[in-house]
Amino acid sequence: MKYAIPKGVFDILPKDPTKEGAFRASHLWRFLEEMIHTLAREYGFREIRTPIFERTELFVRGVGESSDIVTKEMYTFEDKAGRSMTLRPEGTAAVMRAFVEKRLDQLGGKQKLYYIGPMFRYERPQAGRYRQHHQFGVEVIGDASPEQDVEVIDMLVTLYRRLGLQKLTVMLNSVGDAQTRENYRAALRAFLEPKLDTLSEESRLRFEKNVLRILDSKDPEDQKALKGAPLISQYLSEEAKEHFQRVQFLLDKIEIPYVVSEKLVRGLDYYTKTVFEVTSESLGAQNAIGAGGRYDGLTSLLGGPNLPAVGFAAGLERILHTMLEQEAALPQEPHPILYLIPIGEKSREKGFQLVHTLREEGICAEIDFHPKKVGKAIEHAANMGATYALVFGDEELTSGEIKLKHLASREEIPLNLQGLSHFLLGKQSQER
Repeated sequence: MKYAIPKGVFDILPKDPTKEGAFRASHLWRFLEEMIHTLAREYGFREIRTPIFERTELFVRGVGESSDIVTKEMYTFEDKAGRSMTLRPEGTAAVMRAFVEKRLDQLGGKQKLYYIGPMFRYERPQAGRYRQHHQFGVEVIGDASPEQDVEVIDMLVTLYRRLGLQKLTVMLNSVGDAQTRENYRAALRAFLEPKLDTLSEESRLRFEKNVLRILDSKDPEDQKALKGAPLISQYLSEEAKEHFQRVQFLLDKIEIPYVVSEKLVRGLDYYTKTVFEVTSESLGAQNAIGAGGRYDGLTSLLGGPNLPAVGFAAGLERILHTMLEQEAALPQEPHPILYLIPIGEKSREKGFQLVHTLREEGICAEIDFHPKKVGKAIEHAANMGATYALVFGDEELTSGEIKLKHLASREEIPLNLQGLSHFLLGKQSQER
């Protein structure tokens, strides 16, 4: 029996031979993750790692009963004790649970946390959307200022700029405070009620559970029904309005262009005030590559102190898809600088020692323990991406004189064995 990978997930391989699998190359993931760790350190964030499954009620409470995630997309199962568990569909609720349970508020000041890891949602797989996907996310807990909103937006945009991404748009809106949303929900319901029959089935359900979610709908009939709908900006409290104006002022100050989108409400129920989304022209319908906002009071919903919080999440798959579509600069695949081909037992023993010594000096070297034919071994070295091949036999062992073959140009470089490591270190540093 042959086993196949489940639908909607993928392997991350040293090299995927298919064109559509280019983003699955492991060296690209390592490159992106290292960029994220460096950026997080520069912005003063510390890493947090939470379990990949939690009690189901955490996500129902933290994400929101009416959200698509909870109603349609969660991977939920009963453990052997009959308790309902769910593979985490997003990162914020789990981080907030850890913050509350471990009393991180007792550390004083605001807490700036970040994570990288897999999330799980049962949805229709398509480009940039998978049933297991990976997120980079940040959470800042304990700071209510608009400056903090702008810092996390700046951090996300900075990551994309460093990766060389272009044609990005920062979409921005405010969903106000609790009073704002209560007043706006009433106005939107009153506007849409006479048009209920024209709404899609999904939007009719949203009308009952969370009418703001209808603003997210891509259905043409829903969009037609929303024409002339009241705008949430008309219902912002004075405090929420001032907060949003300050966010826009600060974004202008640091020259991050944005577009105010009144229909941007985000798909999770916990958002307050600032919400934002970064989109790319390169991804088609699923064009968001990062999004977030403010969620003041989520900690109190989960049994902790009532604290302000803001953050974002960005999908690693979508970032890599965008980099490949836009032909951004990508790192080389890992490859040995030297591929050693020993001929004979004594040469293999000496070659094994030599490769060990080179590696101790930080040189990427590989050895063929059982070369059958020199030509085939050199071909294999080229397929691995090795820079140089060294055929090492009794003559080289006796004289100490060697010839490195540069595999791309086929040039042969004469060297003394004693000078090999110095030569390779210089060439390796140039490649990097």
